[in-house]
This record gives sequence, C-alpha cells and structure tokens, in this order.
Amino acid sequence: MTDSLGWRQKFAVLIPSTNTSVQPEFDEMRPAGVTNHISRIRIPNIALNNNEDFNRLIELITAAQDEAVDAVMSCEPDRLVLGISAETFWDGLAASRRLKASLEERTRLPVSMGSDACSAALDAYGARTIGVVTPYQPVGDENVVRFFEECGYRVKRIKGLRCDSPVHIAHVQSDTLEQALHEVDGDDVDALVQVGTNLAMAKLAGEVEQTLGKPVLAINTTIYWQALRSSGIEDKVLGFGSLMERF
Repeated sequence: MTDSLGWRQKFAVLIPSTNTSVQPEFDEMRPAGVTNHISRIRIPNIALNNNEDFNRLIELITAAQDEAVDAVMSCEPDRLVLGISAETFWDGLAASRRLKASLEERTRLPVSMGSDACSAALDAYGARTIGVVTPYQPVGDENVVRFFEECGYRVKRIKGLRCDSPVHIAHVQSDTLEQALHEVDGDDVDALVQVGTNLAMAKLAGEVEQTLGKPVLAINTTIYWQALRSSGIEDKVLGFGSLMERF
C-alpha cells in the first residue's frame, strides 16, 4: 500500500512564509501521482533596501529553517525540495554543498535545490556562458555570480531588480521580467537563468525562450525538473519551456 494521491512521490517543499509563487507554480507542473507538501519557514516581511537588509533576510531564513524541515517530515515524504534559491547560492559552491549535506543528514532524504538544479540544467544544454536575472540586492547578485563562476560558468551580465521586500518580489510583472531577460541576453550568451523563487516566471520563461531561440531557465521550473528527474519521473510537462519537454 502507498499514498493514494502521491503514489509516485511525495515532495516536502520548503519555502519562506513570504513566498507566494513556488506553491502555485510547482502545483501547475505536478504530474499525476506526485504530490507537493508545503512547509513554510517563518520569517517577517522585512524591508530590503540595501545589502545589510538582504544579509539579515538570509540569517532569518537560516535560523528558522530547521523547524520547518522537522515539521514536514511527519508526512513521511520521499524527497526534500527547497523552494528557496538565495540560500543555496550563498557563499559559493562549497557552502552550497555543505547546505545540501546538512539537510540530507537531518532528513535522511534526497534533496533538490536551486543551485544544483541550475548547474544540471545548464549542463544538459551544454551552456557555459549565461545571463542572469534576480530580484536581489547587489550582495545577492554577487553570491549568485560567485557560485556560477566557481562551477565553471561565465556570467556575462546580471540584472538585479532590487525588490524592496520579500513579498514584493512576487509583485514583479511579466513585462518587467521579460525586459530584464532581454537586457542580459546577447550573442555572447548561451542561456538565460532567472533565480529568486518568488519571481513568478515559470510560464513566461517558456514563451521568451521561443522568441530568443535559446534556453531560458526559470528557477522554479528548474528545481521541479531536477526533483522529478532525480526521482525517476520522466513525464514531459508542457507549457514551461524546453527543459521540461526535452530532458
């Protein structure tokens, strides 16, 4: 006997309490037999006006994370999926690996997260030079560039939208996101990457990809793709770009 709805996989999905984009986007990409079980990291909706504010946000997420992890474990999930991206890029590749190892040790589950997922997706396309869009303050952008460059990619251009609160990240509209993608694109770029899981860009990425003729990786799509494929689920999910359809 197994779970009647999640008979293929039950994903424990960890997201900040301020995030309103991961849950609906993940649910839209969910194949039959896979269920998403949200656990919210309790943080305040603080102002994000500068690098110090953004560093404080990362500290708040880190401090509250274990409680959210432990809470969702009682549903007996098959995989932990981080619906957070900034934390997974923070302090570079070695720190990202430590974070994953720590979560795997705590939960005894396989872990999917944005930094790993982006690297796997870029490798699937054979992309080495990228343009990046984030909702972050400059310190966040610096950490994203550091991670990618330590993994061997070249970040040609990065556009930080400098959203002024965690909740307001989800208020960024598709026209702003599309303009930002065009700003970081160029003939010297193999692929575009969007990070920041509260930016709602899963479907837009697929649309812009067709216009630009190159991969456009939305972080939520990329994380969910990696979680599915690492769980042995090969279903094509239409409407979210070539990553979910080709690989």
